[in-house]
Amino acid sequence: MASFLSRAVALYVICLYLSEFLIVAAVREGNAKFLSNLKSKVRTPLTFDHSTVNLKMKRNPTQTTGFEPGDLAQAFHVKTLDGEFIYPLPSDTNSSVVIHAFTNKSGFLECLWTSEASLSDLVDYLPATAQVLFLSLDDSAARDALWMREQVHSVAARRRKEVLSRLHFSPVPVYALGNWIPGVLYSWGCNGHNYGLAQVLFSSPEWAISVVAKRLDARYDWLFGHWSQGPYRLADAGNGCEPSPSVAGAVAWISEDGCSFFKKVKSMADSKAAGVLVYALPGNPIKDMNCQEDECYTQLSIPAAMTHFDAGVLRALLAGKPVNVSFQITPSPSFFFGIDQKGALSEMGWFLYPSFRFVAWQAQWFDFHRGLQEHVSKPATVVSVFDHLQMQGEDGAQAVVDLPPDVLEYDVLELEAALTCPGRQDETCAHWDHTVQLFVCCQQFSPYCNMELGRWITAFRRGTGHWVTDVSPLIPLLNHERCAFTMKTVPWAMPWVTSLNLRFSQSNHTGNYSETLHPFNLILLYNGGKFDKDYNTRYKEIQFKVPASTKKVELYAVISGHGSDEYGCCEFCVTSHHFVVNRKFNNSLVFDTAGTALGCTLRVVEGAVPNEHGTWLYGRGGWCDGQQVNPWRTDITSQVHIGESSSIIYFGLFDGRDPNPQKEPGYIIMYSYLVFYK
Repeated sequence: MASFLSRAVALYVICLYLSEFLIVAAVREGNAKFLSNLKSKVRTPLTFDHSTVNLKMKRNPTQTTGFEPGDLAQAFHVKTLDGEFIYPLPSDTNSSVVIHAFTNKSGFLECLWTSEASLSDLVDYLPATAQVLFLSLDDSAARDALWMREQVHSVAARRRKEVLSRLHFSPVPVYALGNWIPGVLYSWGCNGHNYGLAQVLFSSPEWAISVVAKRLDARYDWLFGHWSQGPYRLADAGNGCEPSPSVAGAVAWISEDGCSFFKKVKSMADSKAAGVLVYALPGNPIKDMNCQEDECYTQLSIPAAMTHFDAGVLRALLAGKPVNVSFQITPSPSFFFGIDQKGALSEMGWFLYPSFRFVAWQAQWFDFHRGLQEHVSKPATVVSVFDHLQMQGEDGAQAVVDLPPDVLEYDVLELEAALTCPGRQDETCAHWDHTVQLFVCCQQFSPYCNMELGRWITAFRRGTGHWVTDVSPLIPLLNHERCAFTMKTVPWAMPWVTSLNLRFSQSNHTGNYSETLHPFNLILLYNGGKFDKDYNTRYKEIQFKVPASTKKVELYAVISGHGSDEYGCCEFCVTSHHFVVNRKFNNSLVFDTAGTALGCTLRVVEGAVPNEHGTWLYGRGGWCDGQQVNPWRTDITSQVHIGESSSIIYFGLFDGRDPNPQKEPGYIIMYSYLVFYK
C-alpha cells in the first residue's frame, strides 16, 4: 500500500508539473531556457522541540512522524553527482542538514544563484557543522545540479574556501525521489514574501494569450510601496534615468542600463508613475534591486520589481499598442527546510532578499540550540512555572508555584523560557514583535512584589525560540516558599504559548563552597520612561547603605529602547545609560549597534531567532527580535563604602546629550537594582 501511494503521489506530481511546464513553455520559451543553460513542579530536566518552541516531556518513541515542524526526520538516501547522500548522517558528524529545492520558475531563486554576493555568503558563512542537499523541482534537475555545483565551485575557488565537501547536488528531480522529502516540500508550500512564484502578467487587446514572466520585487525595507494586483497601464520610459511625463499613473517599463536602480526609481516616482518594472537586458539574470549607501536615506514610496526582457512587449509599446500589466503570486512548494542535530524538521523562515546568508543564519541557530540543549541537560533543581500555557490579553499567563525550601542557598538561577505559536507552522504566529515581561510576587505587601524577573522580545512570524537567561542576582526576590508569576505582553497582541522553567543550581567557579558568594539583599533603583526632553529630570540621586557583612556589590539592570522619533529613538538610535556612584564613578552601557544594518544577525549565535518577517536584521536599542533581553551586570564593590552610606544617580543620553525629540518620543523599559552578596 505504501509503495502504491508513493507511486500515485509521484504520478500526480509529474502530471501537475508537466501541464505547468507545457503552458509556461508555450508562453515564455526564452526565459524557460535561461537557467537551464548555465516550546506544577518538576524535578527532572525537560527536552525541547525547537521547531514548535515548546519545552516538552520526552517524545513517545512510538509516535508517528509526519510533515510538521518538530517531527523527526526519517531515514532517506538521495543520489548525488558524487555518489549518494545518506541520512541519518554518521554519529560523529553532529551536523544539521538544510534541504533546498531549486526551480527555474522563481525570479528570487534565479537571483539567489546568479548573484556573486549570495554565493559568496554561502561559501563564507555556512557553519562547518552544516550539510546542504541541493535538489531541483524541475525536469531539468540533472542540468540544474551540474550548474549549481559549478556556480558554487567557481566562487569557492576564487575565495580559496573548501566548502564543496559539505554541499551535495542531486540530479534527481524532487518528484522522482521516492521518499518523504516531496511531502514536506509540498505540504509546507507557501506564497508569502520571496516564496511562491512572483509573476508579472502582460496583456494586450491584440494578443490571443497573455505573457507571464517571473519577477523579483525590490527590497521592501528600501521601497515602501506595494503592488496591488492591477491591472496597470504599462508605459515605456527607456532606461528611466530621466523623468518622463508619459508614465504618470502607469507602470514604467525601463531597461536596467544607464544608471543606478535608485536613480531610476526616484526618477519614475518624480514622474508620478504607479510603479517601476525594470527588465534585464537579454542574456542577463534578474538582479536584487536595492539602494546603495546614502541613497538609502531617501524614502521612496512606489513599488518596483525586476523581470526579464520581452521583445513582444517592447514591440507593442513602440507601436503605440496598449499593454496592461498585472502582478500575482502563484503558490509553490517550499524552497527550503532544515533538520537540526536532534533530527527535528524545521522551517527556515523568511528570506528578506536573495542571499544564502539566510541559510547560514538558520544553520548557526541550529548550532546555538544544540549547545542550549546540552546546557539544560546538566543537573539542576527544576521548577516548572508554565507548561504550554497560552499568553494573551490583560492577564497574560499566570501561575502560582511552590519553591524549593532551600531556594536562598542556591547561587545560580536561570530562566529557561520558550515561546511558540498556536499552531506548529510559522504561519500561525503573531505578526509583530512584542516585549514580553515576567513578573514575580512572593509576598503581596512586600516592596518587591511584581518586580520584573525576566524580559524577552517575541519573534516576528516565527515559532522558533528557546532561551536560558542567568538572573542569579535576583534570587532575593524569591523570598517565600510560594510565589506568583505573571508573563505578559501588550493585551492586543495575538496569542503566544509559553513554557518556563526555573533552574536552580550551585556555581562551581570555586572549589570551596564557603567561598561562594550568595546574593542576600537588593535595592530597586530606577525604571525607564518616555525618552523626551524631561527624561533625566525625573531621576533623583538615591542614598543607600551597604550592610557591613557585604562582600560584593553589583549593579544589575535590564534596559531596552523602543519606539521611534525623528532620530529613530529609541529602537534604532544609539543611546547611552549612565549610573554614577558616589558622584565619581560612571558606569555606562552604550547600545552602539542600534540601527546597524546587520546588528541582530550577529546575535543569532546567542539565540536571536533568524529569518523572521520584517526587518529583524537591524541592530536595536539593547535587544533583538526573538531573544531574551540580557541583564547588564557590573561589579561596583570598589566604588561604594562598605558599612557606610553611598549614593547613585542615573541618566540617559542620545548623541552625548539629553534627549530632545520634536515628535513621537520613544521610551526606555528599565528595571535596575543594587545587589548585595555575602
